[in-house]
Amino acid sequence: MKPLESGGIDLEDGKMDRERQKSTRSSRILKLHNQGLLSGFAYCISSCSMILVNKYVLSSYDFNAGISLMLYQNLISVTIVWALSFLGIISTEPLTLRLIKVWLPVNVIFVGMLVTSMFSLKYINVAMVTVLKNVTNVITAVGEMYLFSKNHDTRVWVALFLMIISAISGGLTDMSFHAIGYAWQITNCFLTASYSLTLRRVMDTAKQVTKSGNLNEFSMVLLNNTLSLPVGIILIFLFNEVDYLLHTPLLRLPTFWMVMTFSGILGLAISFTSMWFLHQTGATTYSLVGSLNKIPLSVAGIILFNVPTSLENSASIFFGLLAGVFFARAKMKNGS
Repeated sequence: MKPLESGGIDLEDGKMDRERQKSTRSSRILKLHNQGLLSGFAYCISSCSMILVNKYVLSSYDFNAGISLMLYQNLISVTIVWALSFLGIISTEPLTLRLIKVWLPVNVIFVGMLVTSMFSLKYINVAMVTVLKNVTNVITAVGEMYLFSKNHDTRVWVALFLMIISAISGGLTDMSFHAIGYAWQITNCFLTASYSLTLRRVMDTAKQVTKSGNLNEFSMVLLNNTLSLPVGIILIFLFNEVDYLLHTPLLRLPTFWMVMTFSGILGLAISFTSMWFLHQTGATTYSLVGSLNKIPLSVAGIILFNVPTSLENSASIFFGLLAGVFFARAKMKNGS
């Protein structure tokens, strides 16, 4: 009887071990899915909120100093990243003179990208901004073809063509069309594409002049935002925003400062959540979710800001958003 008992115990222990392993694997899978879902949700919320809050500051408050808003947001980002680095929570590369010299040209494009985005958002509704941003994909694809000899398949070009059609039809049917706003947004598309294409080459050179031989995302956030401060100050004087800031009553409103500070925190949150989401999932999922994220953003922008629209314009916007999703899927298949 004893050998039988011991054998029974061994079987029971083995069964328990298998159950434990299965439970551990299940908990790991569940934890991974939860991390991916949570990071994706955080990225979507922060990116949507950032655009809507900026639109609120520039339009609802009628704040005519977009460069100053950008400068304040970047100052908040620099302060928070420096504090986290000082506390040892994150690691960043020291900003040496050699690194600054290498990075400064791409930073000028980065500042231009942020400034033109602010200017366009003041005049154009959120939905049309998201559709017009698709033009960036077209410019980037053409730039990749000529600069990096990268070939795109037919599905990518079809998606790009649909984006152009949606942008043109959206502009023609836009009931709140503003020529200055559209000019700023087209300029923003060229600058955004230039930043994306230039960043690839500059990053390789920048890594060679860092002490660790690497340049993580936190260092790039710190580098971009820190260098943008003196460039932003110069632009404030060039665009004569100083006189406006000295006389506007908005700067005496505590609620206005709260909204501006919140927008700065959201700007940094996008950087953190995008890195978190990209790490938990991958570039393909990140790209697809980014495209899908434009749909609720456009709807929210129309509802929250009471944007006058028509059936034709709504159809153009929806068509453009679907073209963006189709482009993301085409790029995923082309990359694989």
